[in-house]
Order: sequence, then structure tokens, then C-alpha cells
Amino acid sequence: MRHTRLGPAGPVVSAVGLGTLALSGAYGPVEPHDAERLVRRALDAGVTLLDTADFYADGQVESLIGRVLAGRSGEVVVCTRGGARVAGPGGPVVFDGRPRELERSLHASLRRLRTDCVDLFHLHCQDTRVPLEESVAGLAELVRAGKIRRLGLSGGTTEQVRRAHAVHPVSAIGVEYSLWGPPPSPGLLAAARELGIAVIAARPLGRGFLTGRVRPQARFEPDDWRHADPRFHPDHRHSSCSRLQELESAAAQLDLGAGRVALSWLFSRGEHVIPVPSTRDPVHLEMNLAAASVELPPETLARLDDLFPAPHCVPPESPPL
Repeated sequence: MRHTRLGPAGPVVSAVGLGTLALSGAYGPVEPHDAERLVRRALDAGVTLLDTADFYADGQVESLIGRVLAGRSGEVVVCTRGGARVAGPGGPVVFDGRPRELERSLHASLRRLRTDCVDLFHLHCQDTRVPLEESVAGLAELVRAGKIRRLGLSGGTTEQVRRAHAVHPVSAIGVEYSLWGPPPSPGLLAAARELGIAVIAARPLGRGFLTGRVRPQARFEPDDWRHADPRFHPDHRHSSCSRLQELESAAAQLDLGAGRVALSWLFSRGEHVIPVPSTRDPVHLEMNLAAASVELPPETLARLDDLFPAPHCVPPESPPL
């Protein structure tokens, strides 16, 4: 497994992490024992970054991770987040950045994760009622209390990153980042590089679209979160198919799958970019992890950049991880 560092002074982690939204049932049902088996398989394969959230299946995914990591938590960096609640597939999302609420949600996460300290705690910074500096200052107190090792942001603008970083060092920012977009702003990526902030790339496979398995005729379960994403409207999927076919053609020329090429494209964005693809399928897990060993030739990278410009259709505001 290839490795990178979570910020200049941060821990060394696997270059591919494991996102856990799929283990919540957001993209289809999954049995708890199968979810546990998949996390164990990822750890055995060398994954040392697990990305989750307190609202995934009402905390059940955090509890799952706590069970799996019993006795081996020192081997893995666990990232969770607070400051948002999600009611059902795709929302509505309620943001709450009050320090008291953040402390409450952190303590609940600690209990479920069976630990006394979270490695990386992301703040959803979209609560317009609470000054960002107030939320970050509250979390900084929890860092000093030994309950959080490092702070991150989930989403946010370039300005918000700089404001938060001025209150307490930000180690990572979680943003949606994939060929299928919407891409992070160039200013945000430049600020992350300047300040030594890792970029945790959520939905790096476009919620499955970039693997080639989500065709225009594909049907989702009624509670699948992709129903709330306008990019998955059948008409839009159909209009994107020609570009997907070009991606598959570029991948075939390298004797690779489309998903591995899409993840490898992210590695070319910089060592500070860490994709965290989410899956409930052990075969797809192995394919995702294998992408860390691929280095795309310059001509392929240029072709991909031309194929997938910034999209006109963007999903509604929602937690990016």
C-alpha cells in the first residue's frame, strides 16, 4: 500500500482511505456482519484511514468501527465529524455549530468508537447562525482537553479555511472531489497546499458513476441517497454517458478499469489529496485499493481533464463526506 502524510506534521496514512457511507445503507442494504467483514478486510489490506460521520445510520457505523478497532485502534486514523444532522436520504440537513452541541456530539462519537480521543474531527462549517471562529474555538478547547487530536473542516470556502486556521491549525478539509465534479475551487486547493492542509476527497468515484456500473437505465432503491442528487436524474446520466464511454476507452488502453483510472487521476492532483471511496462490496474494495499503484501517463491525464470539465449540474448543499 502506498502511503502519504495527513498534513506536514500529521500521521502517515494509506494513500487510499475507506469511506463508510455505503456501510450505512445509503446506496443499498448491507448486513452488519458483512459491513464489519469489509472494514476488517480493508485494514488487513493496509488501509489506515477510516472516514465516517456521527449521522451515518444514526451512529451505527461509528459503533461498527468501534467494534472492529477494539484492540487495534492505534493502527488506524479515524476521522469523524460533527455539526450536522441528516434526516433521511439526501437530507434535509440541519447544521449546528454551537460549541455545546459539538461537544455533545463528540462525546457520543467517543462512546460509539470506544475511545477517549478522536484522531481527526471535522466540523461541518455551514451553520450561518454561529460564527465559525466560535465553533473552532470550542473544538480547540476539546483538543486541549485531549479528546481530539486534530481538527478538520467538512466543506467550506477558501475564506472559511483561512479563518478557521487562524483560530486553530486545520489538518484536513473534506470536499467532494472527482472527475465528475463539482470540483473544489482552485483557491481552496491552493490554500490547502499553502497551509499544509490535507484534502480528503469524498465521493471520488462520483457515487459509483465513474465505475461504469451506473447506467441511464439503472434503478436505485427507494431510500438511496442518489435520488437527491440531480446528476443521477436519468436524463443527466444519459447525457454523461458519452464521456463515461471515453473514460472507459482511456482505461481500456491502459488495461485498467474506469474506477481505477478515476482514482489515479486524483493522485495526480498532489500527495496531499487522499481519496476515501466508499463501498460495501469486497471486490470493489480491492479494485479501489489497487489504484494506489497506478501512475497515469501525461497524455491520459490531459485527455481526462478535457473530458470532464466543471459540470453545470451541481448537487444540493449537503455534507460532502
